[in-house]
Amino acid sequence: MSDVLEFAGVGVRRGTAELLRDITWSVEEGERWVVIGPNGAGKTTLLQLAAARMHPTTGVAGVLGEVLGAVDVFDLRPRIGVASSAVADRIPDEERVSDVVVTAAYGVLGRWREEYDASDEQRATELLEALGVSHLAQRRFGTLSEGERKRVQIARALMTDPELMLLDEPAAGLDLRGREDLVGRLSLLAEDLDAPAMVLVTHHVEEIPPGFTDILMLRDGEVVAAGPIEVTLTADNLSSTFGIPLVVDRHGPRWSARAAQPEPAADAAVGGSDIYSPA
Repeated sequence: MSDVLEFAGVGVRRGTAELLRDITWSVEEGERWVVIGPNGAGKTTLLQLAAARMHPTTGVAGVLGEVLGAVDVFDLRPRIGVASSAVADRIPDEERVSDVVVTAAYGVLGRWREEYDASDEQRATELLEALGVSHLAQRRFGTLSEGERKRVQIARALMTDPELMLLDEPAAGLDLRGREDLVGRLSLLAEDLDAPAMVLVTHHVEEIPPGFTDILMLRDGEVVAAGPIEVTLTADNLSSTFGIPLVVDRHGPRWSARAAQPEPAADAAVGGSDIYSPA
């Protein structure tokens, strides 16, 4: 079994809806995966399986060498770092940023009467520094901007030195400056040989940080393509994933995608567009 994730024929059904269908996928130690697809593709469901927050309806899901359904998930979950809007929504607005991070050592949200070692406090400080938000340590979480909140969440997810890091749309809702800052910091993390295996979910190839090694492309709960980014992130595969003709461009270590322009019809070239034609 893979050291990190190994899914074999995994399916998830809720009522009559098939959220995932026959997913076979593995993640090895040291790999950095992007999971991409449109809304409703099954990305969040896949991440919930990887986080040991859900069990498959069919197939076998291995997480960190354990099989879901045959392991106590409460022992497994502390080995997995998760940064997602679902986690952020559970963080009390009044919680100090430093406490948001350090409480991950106990797996709780909201500091109460726990006692933390000096080493825990020091690690939280170092992680906030690495994510560029150490100056916010005494601020209340609810006062942060969206970009600041995302970076604090990632620091929290790293607090327990996890073996697997899951990032659910970390750049969602960020402006261009915030996105680029976060992509740069995630790239540094991806290139760190001591960092855990990583899985990042996104809708946009522009948000793929340099240093990510592989891509899984989903549509309607099924795998369209999976493998090394260099050979798998193609216009054909991305077009099949999103259901429209797309052009994929590479700019050094970054990617972009746009709709393919249809060939203009002969009469359109002469008469112009008829999208708006005044009476």
